[in-house]
Amino acid sequence: MFATSAFGQVGTSSLSSQITEYTFASHPAKADFKEMGHPQNLLDSSGYTYAQGERPLWEVAPESHEIPLGDIARAIRKEHESTKKATATWQN
Repeated sequence: MFATSAFGQVGTSSLSSQITEYTFASHPAKADFKEMGHPQNLLDSSGYTYAQGERPLWEVAPESHEIPLGDIARAIRKEHESTKKATATWQN
C-alpha cells in the first residue's frame, strides 16, 4: 500500500509546467457545402392530430396519498417495541 502511494507521489513530481500545444486532425470534407437530403415524412402510417390549450394537472396526474410523518414515527416506535430483544449480555 505504501509503495503505491510513494509511486503516485514520484509520478506527480515529474510533471512539467511547460505548456503543451495540442493539434487536432483536420477534416475539410465535413465542412463543405452540400445539397440537403430529401425530406422524409415521419408520419407515413399514422394520422395527424392537433390540440390546443392546456389541461389542468388534477385531470392528468394520479392522486397521491401521503402519510403524515408523525404516523410513520408512531408505527416505527411500535415496531421497535414489539421486536425481540437480545437476551445475552457481554461483560469484559
